[in-house]
Amino acid sequence: MDPNGKLAVVTGAAGGIGGGIVRALLAAGAERVVAADLATDTMTFGDERVVPRVLDVSDEAATMALVEDVAGDNGPIDLWFANAGIAHGGGVDAPNDMWQRQWDVNVMSHVYAARALFPGWTARGEGHLITTASMAGILTSLGDGVYAAAKHAALGLAEWLAITHAADGIKVSCVCPGAVDTDMLRGGAGGDAGKATMAIGGGEVLAPHEAGRRIVDAVAADRFLIFTHPEMQEFVERKASDPDRWIRGMSRLWGRTQEQLAD
Repeated sequence: MDPNGKLAVVTGAAGGIGGGIVRALLAAGAERVVAADLATDTMTFGDERVVPRVLDVSDEAATMALVEDVAGDNGPIDLWFANAGIAHGGGVDAPNDMWQRQWDVNVMSHVYAARALFPGWTARGEGHLITTASMAGILTSLGDGVYAAAKHAALGLAEWLAITHAADGIKVSCVCPGAVDTDMLRGGAGGDAGKATMAIGGGEVLAPHEAGRRIVDAVAADRFLIFTHPEMQEFVERKASDPDRWIRGMSRLWGRTQEQLAD
């Protein structure tokens, strides 16, 4: 869907990729962008087309209320970027509340958005849901099994929604970012984005505004699977062509990564 003249909502918009998406939508001519996050006091977009809103995406009632309020104040929502996410959960020994929080934010928030939006979009015959998963949802996230599992689920849900609701005129895309210079990425390596990117397969560390531009361009082109880094396509193909070799290679990489992250 071309964002020009459209009303969009972006969750997790206070910074990182979400902030980059907001700025890219403005540059693409969006009529209005609702920038939603747990807090709005740090938002500095400097454009009257941006409407800051507080939203906890893990709260279904709050999501439903926001959809109704935005539609009442500004008209029907055209695009919803379910971008909010959390990371750094650990492995199977992580506490249950960590697993549940990852599931609520990284998966159920997408379910809640679809529940709130799809009936209206089906009646209109159009609408575009863009969820954010991760390359961890296709490959893995070395050292963070909670995040990898949740993001695999997020991608699987997006794929199912795209297939099931295509006949309703609803488009679904799933963003799988590589290394983008965000607080979330830096948090995995003591503030060092270069080290953190090793855990998700390498590649250049991309600025959030460039990631946002690439994402919005791909949405306008109606692509389902959106990579911030084109080279990730090769990694996906290698995994699919020989899963056993990929597991062996990633196991070796995990060993090297542990050594390098410890330096």
